Amino acid sequence: MSGEFLAFMSLSIVAILGGFLLLNLSKVVHMVIALVFTFISIAGIYVLLSAEFVAVVQILIYSGAITIIMLFGIMLTKHNDVNEPKTSRLRKFLLLIGVAGFALAVYFGIYTLDIPVQPVSLHENNTEQIGVALYSKYVIPFELTSVILLVALIGAIILAKKDDREEADKK
Repeated sequence: MSGEFLAFMSLSIVAILGGFLLLNLSKVVHMVIALVFTFISIAGIYVLLSAEFVAVVQILIYSGAITIIMLFGIMLTKHNDVNEPKTSRLRKFLLLIGVAGFALAVYFGIYTLDIPVQPVSLHENNTEQIGVALYSKYVIPFELTSVILLVALIGAIILAKKDDREEADKK
């Protein structure tokens, strides 16, 4: 039992627990907090895999930006607080059995898989390798993605303005 194994197991348990709570909590804000725990624990797993850049991006984009956008979306929309019927204990038990079966299948699938080991230098200058590849080999898709995101932002602003005008015309 190494420290890395214990860290991986604890981060994995937090990620799985966050996903489980996300599916079973009833208040939306609590669901978002469970999702944040899942995102941060996945970022910790990336750190264990020596992918520090991906871990930082995971925290900045998912744990930060996406979660804030979800909270703003929740706060800015109208909610009808209608209590939905609770799920039965049988359904929860069957869900637990299904998740446990899937976990066992993945566990045995990983340990019976025979992948030949190839020598690679993964832990050397990860961020530099990503930057060089992104800004040399993939610069056109990178810039196209930024233009598409800008167009989506402008479209969202235009749609929001139309809703404001329609509400003003109704009054």
